[in-house]
Amino acid sequence: MKVLVKGLLGAGAFAGFALPAYAETTLTIGTVNNDNMITMQKLTDDFTKANPDIKLNWVTLEENVLRQKVTTDIATKGGQFDVLTIGTYEAPIWAKKGWLVPLDKLGADYDVDDLLPAIRAGLSYDGKLYAAPFYGESSFIMYRKDLMEKAGLTMPDKPTWEFIRQAADKMTDKAAGVYGICLRGKPGWGENMAFLSATANSFGARWFDEKWEPQFNSPEWKNTLDFYVSLMKADGPPGASSNGFNENLALFSDGKCGMWIDATVAGGFVTNPAKSKVADKVGFALAPDAGLGKRGNWLWSWALAVPAGSNKVDAAEKFIAWATSKHYLDYVASKNGWADVPPGTRTSLYKNPDYLKAAPFAQMTLDSINSADPTHPTVKPVPYTGVQFVAIPEFQGIGEDVGQDFSAALAGSMTVDAALAKAQASTEAAMKKAGYIK
Repeated sequence: MKVLVKGLLGAGAFAGFALPAYAETTLTIGTVNNDNMITMQKLTDDFTKANPDIKLNWVTLEENVLRQKVTTDIATKGGQFDVLTIGTYEAPIWAKKGWLVPLDKLGADYDVDDLLPAIRAGLSYDGKLYAAPFYGESSFIMYRKDLMEKAGLTMPDKPTWEFIRQAADKMTDKAAGVYGICLRGKPGWGENMAFLSATANSFGARWFDEKWEPQFNSPEWKNTLDFYVSLMKADGPPGASSNGFNENLALFSDGKCGMWIDATVAGGFVTNPAKSKVADKVGFALAPDAGLGKRGNWLWSWALAVPAGSNKVDAAEKFIAWATSKHYLDYVASKNGWADVPPGTRTSLYKNPDYLKAAPFAQMTLDSINSADPTHPTVKPVPYTGVQFVAIPEFQGIGEDVGQDFSAALAGSMTVDAALAKAQASTEAAMKKAGYIK
């Protein structure tokens, strides 16, 4: 086991410095700056007290930056990170490439069979778990019950996109700084394209046809992007093309949004009085549909993994087992209350009466996760799996390019038609280069 003493020694350290009686292992953990991860960092005394020989070094980044750095590091075998925060897109692809360590030493009491089947499957390859879920999510509608009532409307459990447009129009009060709808606009395959890909599924669109030909020149994609851009221009907040998950969370929690369609993990934040000014006014509904049989909800998990070739596998697996365990959920609940525990990973959590009582979003979260179908994500047949992404290695680059085009359409620096044409051309070029099409 490699011993790291850099940063642990004082300024007067010298070559003959005597090491402690036990070897200290420093784990560098690359993670995303989402609320649940920040909470984890504050609670790690529970881990380090039980494992005094393991020190933790955190690298916390905005999700687009994290994805870029982690991808570069693992592809180049840079060795910067000992524990990676990745998701359901990367886990099976990187496992197939041999870039990840199978997580088969998480301990006898870990109870891997308690993991929600949809979440576990998305983080597995060839029957083995390669990333352990820290939290799991789909997407749903969060809305202000008071503003919906003021608008004279009742949110259905299973609304249509047309209802959402109608409600957004009636809830918008720009003079008061209240916008009917807040949606992702920040470019990124996991930012605006997560939302737009899932939305496109519900409009009958698809990234590729059965022959891997890009489909941005289809009427379904035109309908999707026209609807999104017009809705956001009429009823969205200013500067929406720069807003991702965290920015919209702040807006909604500050009372600026009538509705927000985003990750189910946000349910615990927007209903927490310590974090949300509208905590007692929030209702939930399934993601909308367009009457075609698919809803605009995705499936994702932020998960922890160990890069292959690491010389700190034992320590890394100890940490991952702690952070994704039943014990950790209980520990968060004891410190912050049940509504604050990371959701969407374990069946037992959704059978826990204390959690169900504290989390009004719990059942809707579970229903949304279970209704997402990565193997049949679209109305028409497709050759790929993945709901809000396409599970091929090339998608990360393709999705980034398309995300820039669609964010530009929202910002008004490009027309919808121009954005779709540019997305079609760049995606065709990428797929030809990768050998999918001629």
